[in-house]
Amino acid sequence: MAEFKENLLDWLRDAHAMEQQAETMLKGQASRIEHYPVLKARIEEHIQETIGQRELLEGCIKRLGGSPSTLKDVMGKMAAFGQAVGGMTASDEIVKGAMAGYVFEHFEIASYTALIAAAKTAGDAETARVCEEILVQEEAMADWLAAHLPEITEEFMVRDATPGVEAKK
Repeated sequence: MAEFKENLLDWLRDAHAMEQQAETMLKGQASRIEHYPVLKARIEEHIQETIGQRELLEGCIKRLGGSPSTLKDVMGKMAAFGQAVGGMTASDEIVKGAMAGYVFEHFEIASYTALIAAAKTAGDAETARVCEEILVQEEAMADWLAAHLPEITEEFMVRDATPGVEAKK
């Protein structure tokens, strides 16, 4: 059983770092959005969900006698910063950012799906419950992005084709 707990703790630390990365990435993206208020509002809502998710994960980690990994958290933030810098240089940043968000949400969905299975295997019903709660939020964000990506793309294209109108962000 010790191996089960160690694997679960390690993966919870990974998820915590992933949420740190998501928070940094989403805050950076939201701060640059000027002309897409519906997307900006949904991202800002998901930032609050992400902060709550990170706090829930910290509770699970502490309950299991561990602590978040500072190194993993820092690496996640650095990855988010690099992604933000790369996105800022793209002329179609808004579309690429929405696409990247969709992909990242699916990475999170996969992570929480694995964590739920790990928690159940380790006999940790509370961690499984927390991860199931978070999974619902990640699936909702992925679904929202999938539903709105065509609209965001169309709006970008119209703005980009209109002289004197900024489309990028």
